[in-house]
Amino acid sequence: MAEQLLGRDDRDVVDAALLRVPFESLKRAAKERKAHLDDATEALAGLTVAAGANPEQQLQQLDQLVARLQGIKRKMGEVRLQEADEAMRCKLRLEHLAQLGRPAKGAVIPWSKQRLDRILADHMLRAGHQASAARLAQESRSEQLCDMHIFAGARRVMEALRGHDASEALAWCEENRARLRKIKSSLEFKLRLQEFLQLVRQEQRLPAVAYARQHLAPWASQHMPELQRALATLALPASTRLPAYKALFEEGQWDSLLELFQRELTRMHCLLPESQLSVLLQAGLVALKNPPSSSSSSREDPLHHPDFQALAEGLPFAKHVHSKLICAVTRQIMSDANPPMVLPNGYVYSQAAIEQIAAQNGGKVVCPRTGSIYGIEEARRAFIV
Repeated sequence: MAEQLLGRDDRDVVDAALLRVPFESLKRAAKERKAHLDDATEALAGLTVAAGANPEQQLQQLDQLVARLQGIKRKMGEVRLQEADEAMRCKLRLEHLAQLGRPAKGAVIPWSKQRLDRILADHMLRAGHQASAARLAQESRSEQLCDMHIFAGARRVMEALRGHDASEALAWCEENRARLRKIKSSLEFKLRLQEFLQLVRQEQRLPAVAYARQHLAPWASQHMPELQRALATLALPASTRLPAYKALFEEGQWDSLLELFQRELTRMHCLLPESQLSVLLQAGLVALKNPPSSSSSSREDPLHHPDFQALAEGLPFAKHVHSKLICAVTRQIMSDANPPMVLPNGYVYSQAAIEQIAAQNGGKVVCPRTGSIYGIEEARRAFIV
């Protein structure tokens, strides 16, 4: 259903995100290569300076130059391997996407299964189930179609955050500072703020003040209101009941940090903000969602399940063109012999249902959906066009 709802162009957009990750990585690798080449050019320019020095100075400068060039060579080798890996991912993913909607004859089922396995593996990775995702990708031979290398590096950080430890996340921020600055991320500030609050929680107020001067003061121009609120906790006990400050000491702050880290990870690597599985499920659910489905008691309705209700929250209602109207009470088709009747609150039931409800409630119509009470004469007939 989702495939039919999205349409060909929309499916291309959703699946094209598969290629964006290695392509952006290739672009970054090309920039790194150019930076290393510029560094090597600058280093070699030092040879002309060394020519005017005495032999001992020349030898010392040559040793420094060799060490510098060896470092550049090592970094260039790392970039070359990265470029080779990302180029291979681009090639395999292009071949996979080239078959989107038009697999080779006889390969429809295998291709569709591999695509489904890849979508499931991506969802598992985002949910933190790396081992299961890796096994599924291996069995379906779609390792190069999944971004396991991205989430594998982030696994240690996520596990540390779940254990209320920000050190791994801060090290990750240090390693990716330039890229985080480019996307205007506030992750490092939030982590520093949490470490400060941990010191306050432990009644280590002098260390907390020193920590704030060293690590929070540089962020003052960007996050002054949050910083002021956090610093005010120095004058309060960790058990404070003041709502504005109590929330800062709640354990849920660590969950918020984990969610923020995952969002920034996807932004930094140009991944979709949600898994493709969630996108496709929401596309299917929006075709089923209508006001009655919000309180449906039918087990055949997917929106009867709480997980699907949560996934459909915020989605627009579907627009259906009905050739038949089925009464929600009697489950009978509404027709000229049993016409639809509209209550003042806008809900529609069959004439037989209105009469049945009125007979059970002393001549009053009690709306099954809202509980509103009306006189039977207030129901107005609707005409099917």
